[in-house]
Amino acid sequence: MKLYIKYMVSLRCKMMVREELKKLGLQYVTVDLGVVEIMENITLSQRDQLRKNLLVSGLELLDDKKSILIEKIKNVITEMIHYSDEIPKVNYSDYISEKLGYDYTYLANTFSEVKGITIQQFIIINKIEKVKELLLYDELTLSEIAFKLHYSSVAHLSNQFKKITGLTPTFYKQLKEKRKGNLEDL
Repeated sequence: MKLYIKYMVSLRCKMMVREELKKLGLQYVTVDLGVVEIMENITLSQRDQLRKNLLVSGLELLDDKKSILIEKIKNVITEMIHYSDEIPKVNYSDYISEKLGYDYTYLANTFSEVKGITIQQFIIINKIEKVKELLLYDELTLSEIAFKLHYSSVAHLSNQFKKITGLTPTFYKQLKEKRKGNLEDL
């Protein structure tokens, strides 16, 4: 049986979910971002208790089909951008459609209707978050980051970064260095 969980986006979330399943005596097959597969059927009281326990941690057990589909879309995008070494070079629409087994137009319309933004906008926001993370690590140049995240150019990356954050990537990186300097002065 599969259960779908909203806001489950990190390894820490997965650990918390595993712990909650153990407390309820539920044996799991897999615990992935946004989805848990358990061996047996879950009783109504176990489901209610799991829902309450997850809410305490900021996670939400999903029931309706649209919410589950939206979480699946978000998890595919999060995994693709944040947890894979290489972002697929195929069209994002093809990738998401293939991963979820639905027509992309249906996925895009459902996502926009529920979230109020397009899948493309959600991808851009996630890519910019990844750029911020990579800038803070300071291991890659802006050109390498642009290449890694499949931007057509550094200028394209910089324009999107500024549109989303209001800052240039260079200025964002300088802010980090300035904060670091201020901490050393203490």
